[in-house]
Amino acid sequence: MPGKTSKFYAILHAKCPHCRRGDIFTGSMYGWNIQHTKEICNYCGQRVEIEPGYFYAAMYVSYAMNVLEMLLATFITFQIVGPLEDNTFWTYLIVIFAGCFLFYPINYRYSRLILLHVLSPNIKYKSYYDK
Repeated sequence: MPGKTSKFYAILHAKCPHCRRGDIFTGSMYGWNIQHTKEICNYCGQRVEIEPGYFYAAMYVSYAMNVLEMLLATFITFQIVGPLEDNTFWTYLIVIFAGCFLFYPINYRYSRLILLHVLSPNIKYKSYYDK
C-alpha cells in the first residue's frame, strides 16, 4: 500500500491511528473468533489503550450510534408497516431490538475507532510509516 493512507481508509479497515498500517483488532467482526482490541499496534508499537479505562468513553460514541440506528429502524419500519395500530407496537419493538443485536459488533468496533482516530488528540499520525 504505497503512498499516504487516508484517515477514512484507516477507520474503515480498523488500522492504527499512529501508523495507519497495523490492525487494531484481533478476530473478525462476525464469526467464531470474537474480536478483541489489541493493546499495542504490531506495526509501529503504539499503545492503543492509552490509559486504563480509556475505552469507557467509547460507550458514549456507541450510544450515539445506537440511537441513530434505532431511529433509522423505526423510520424504515414505519414506512413498511405504517403507523401504530393494534399489535404493531411489538413489531417496532422486535425490529429495534433485533437491529441493536445485529449492529452490536459494528458499534463495538467503530465506536473505538472513532474515539481513537477522531476524538484522541494524544495520538498523531506519522507519515513516515508510509514510505
